[in-house]
Amino acid sequence: MGHPPLSLLAGNGPQLRLPSAAEDLIERICREKSLLPPDPVARKALAGLGEAAALDILRKVSSRRIKNLSALIMYMASRPNAAQASTHASACFPHSPSSGPNSVAEEPHACTPRFEGSLPSGQMASPQLVALGRLEFRKAFLILSYIGRNKLEEMISVDFIEKIQLWPMKQFELEVWKEVGSKCISELDRRKNMDWDSGKAHVYHCHVDLERNFTFKGPYLQLQRTHLQRILGDDNVLLVKFTDEMSGEKRSSCSFQISNSVYHKVAEEGIFVGLRWYQFFVFKDGGKEKKKSPTSSPVKCYFVRMESNWGVDQEKAYILSDKFIHEARTVFMHIHTVSSLSKYMARFSLILSKTIKLDIDLSSIHVEVIDDIPCVDDNGNILCGENGDPMIHTDGTGFISEDLAMKCPQHIYRGKCSIPTDIQKCLGGAEALERLLGTAQCRSLTSEVPLLIQFRMFNNGRAVKGTLLLNKLLPPETIQVRRSMIKVKSDPNISYIQSCNSIEIVATSNQPKRTCLSRHLIVLLHYGGVPKEFFLELLMNSLDDAQNARYSKQAALRVALKYGDMDDFLVSRMILCGMPLDEPYLQFRLSILMREERKSLKTGKLPVMDCYYLMGTVDPTGLLKPNEVCVILENGQVSGDVLVYKHPGLHFGDVHVLTATYNKDLEKFVGYSKYAIFFPTKGPRSLADEMANSDFDGDMYWVSRNSQLLQYFRSSMPWTPTPSNMRGIQQKKPIEFSSKELERELFQQFLINRFKPSNTVSMASDCWLSYMDRLLTLGDECAEEKECLKEKILQLVNIYYDALDAPKSGVKVEVPIELKAEKYPHYMERSNSYTSMSILGLIFDKVSSVQTEDPPSNGISKLPCFTEEPSQSCLLLWSQRYSNYLKEMKQVMEMKHETKDSKNEMADEIIQKYKLLLYGAAEFDESPRKLEDIWDEALAIYNNAYDYAERCQAVGRCSFAWKVAGRALCMLHASRQGEKCTIPCSITALKEILR
Repeated sequence: MGHPPLSLLAGNGPQLRLPSAAEDLIERICREKSLLPPDPVARKALAGLGEAAALDILRKVSSRRIKNLSALIMYMASRPNAAQASTHASACFPHSPSSGPNSVAEEPHACTPRFEGSLPSGQMASPQLVALGRLEFRKAFLILSYIGRNKLEEMISVDFIEKIQLWPMKQFELEVWKEVGSKCISELDRRKNMDWDSGKAHVYHCHVDLERNFTFKGPYLQLQRTHLQRILGDDNVLLVKFTDEMSGEKRSSCSFQISNSVYHKVAEEGIFVGLRWYQFFVFKDGGKEKKKSPTSSPVKCYFVRMESNWGVDQEKAYILSDKFIHEARTVFMHIHTVSSLSKYMARFSLILSKTIKLDIDLSSIHVEVIDDIPCVDDNGNILCGENGDPMIHTDGTGFISEDLAMKCPQHIYRGKCSIPTDIQKCLGGAEALERLLGTAQCRSLTSEVPLLIQFRMFNNGRAVKGTLLLNKLLPPETIQVRRSMIKVKSDPNISYIQSCNSIEIVATSNQPKRTCLSRHLIVLLHYGGVPKEFFLELLMNSLDDAQNARYSKQAALRVALKYGDMDDFLVSRMILCGMPLDEPYLQFRLSILMREERKSLKTGKLPVMDCYYLMGTVDPTGLLKPNEVCVILENGQVSGDVLVYKHPGLHFGDVHVLTATYNKDLEKFVGYSKYAIFFPTKGPRSLADEMANSDFDGDMYWVSRNSQLLQYFRSSMPWTPTPSNMRGIQQKKPIEFSSKELERELFQQFLINRFKPSNTVSMASDCWLSYMDRLLTLGDECAEEKECLKEKILQLVNIYYDALDAPKSGVKVEVPIELKAEKYPHYMERSNSYTSMSILGLIFDKVSSVQTEDPPSNGISKLPCFTEEPSQSCLLLWSQRYSNYLKEMKQVMEMKHETKDSKNEMADEIIQKYKLLLYGAAEFDESPRKLEDIWDEALAIYNNAYDYAERCQAVGRCSFAWKVAGRALCMLHASRQGEKCTIPCSITALKEILR
């Protein structure tokens, strides 16, 4: 039974008063949040609920950001069981216009419960646990991490916590390690960071096993933050890793059922980090990441803090406080409005994209929604696809005004700068030198403004995804998005929950790197008439180039830039600062990069001239004809025939022959910005859709002007989708689930992705390649078998494209047994293989036959400019540190139960520790220390490492000097060559490279 109605005090509607407790709370809310008092209708609704329920609603209202107090009260009062002071809410937002007549009514018990402030199993909070709440969260988490699986109360005292409460993080970590960490966990799990206050993102891990043991690890520091972290704060996001092993034993055949039962319980109850309560929030499949351990997976699962009973949290406002989990998600986007459950996490996981936040106030920006351009037939009739929706030319691409585009950083790829700033400056200097020398081998890396920006936008509940094309004709502070770019729509009925608006940059249109072919592309080009000899010539040139990397600075710089991610562009810096190529460690590193190059060549990654990967968009002028494109490269628009392909296309017709056309009117929109391909907005079908079902939300297109490829290649009919029997199946919408049902379905999706991932995409691709390999080696006398193979190949292409779209479509796609290959060509390196004589088999065999040469053994000599003796104190200091380093690295390398990848990660952390000791910061360019002091210690590091390497006759031992002090040594070398520069780049070296 509900509480009796509140007494209606004297007076007409406008003078209706509530009991003093309610009136006082209303007055405080209006004063603190600068709001108008609730109107008579809202007051009457509160009065009809009973005093307890009315106060409950007002307390909840007081913790939220509010635009309209009356509207929020009416919403809260109208929820089911509000009169019983219910703490339950509907997952489907019952007053949403999205809710249909068949929406499921919420049961009083059906919603995920809010935090009640108690620990699991009714445990009481110990004094130690309460004391942790007075610490900064990362300190509290560090203690929980360092106790491992031991009980907090048995490992640490309240007095100890209070003693170190205010200590700096570096000193705090050392003391906690000595007190508990050294007794409870491995040295390798220690978080001995020297740059705690560097501003890097803190990532908090929780490992959960099938016995429901919770182990905290971290905090780990990383450079990038996601939108989720930026809005909630690092400490309110928990990366949860679920193991697929129990007690170290191999799991049984019914293990998925066990995982289901155990881990659903974890999701329902949430995870306690001290007195903080975290709930399942979002997951994302990271793609092809390698599995490193039982707890590692490309599928990342995140829990977020919903409530807390820790003192340090009680003092601060928190955006998710007093919200249900479905309400918490609406802070980011109104995700409940998506059309199917399969799209729910596919769209919501946009908040996990690796991005850079664009520093603009979105409330001051005019965001205009414009229509897409439809595909029409010769009579002007709009054409529809198999799903009944109109086909469009402009899928995923809009416009941005010049003033906003100029605020976007350049050279962004996957949410970070694709080339380090100092390397950009070096190569930017090469541009000026190129003009001076009259050469054209080194191109500009700079332009006035990005031509095309891949982005995410979260705006008043909407989630928008795609690309923005520079449009100089737009008024300032304007963004135009097309309807196809809006992935999540706004629900006006829940505008009382304030949205966190932001524009996030994923990538910009960048200067293309040296472009390589792939196995898929080689097969399609060869099928289209390009002879084997063309590819074999490319291969021989590449092998010669790789071999010359030890002797030619041009070849060395090419391979160093290509594999720059392997060593943080160390080899590139060494070359650009003028280091002689016969420097022992440089030769050692170049030999490693040459081996990587040969491995790459074995898989068909052949560098080819006059080919580029460009971000795609559509022609804003509307002048291009159906078979025309506009291509903008370094020196502007190009003309002539081009080949265009979109990875990972498998269809015979996925490589198009198109005409690149000069479009003068385009300059009115983009000026002289560079690097993109523009597709037409005319014709019965989008050219992008013809190529592997692509669009313009950031897809990269392979564009070739290579004269030989154009001479030989003959295109096939483009791919057309075939009707799928599964496409007509109706899926339930998120609003048709109760809150409890929705959370269970979403977590079940995660468990399936984590423990039973589909292999249809890889299976279809492998079988396709096997059949294509056979097709390319059959002669004309095998016409019947060739037709049979083609039929299988076309079926696999459709399965492959359906499987790529399956996460969003919700369709289950599998490769039928009759389409599975029995054997695979030997270059795929599978157990059931045959020796292939196709072009890919020839490439593989040729590279395999090349002998890997070790670098010449000329002893380990020091550079003349580094032979100057550093101070004795520095030598002694770094002699001891180098000795410690060798012991630490030996311990890591001798670990028997760790994978190679995990050992490499541990080794990287050790190197980072010594870089911090040298620079007093994470990197050279962030160092607060005097340059002369850094150089003195860098020389000490160099001499210690090279002396030890010479004694061992192992040039690899020199790595310590370059991994720790590499940037400082490069700067010192350039300066001692008489070069006056603020970056480690020698003009003399650039002249030599540009010859």
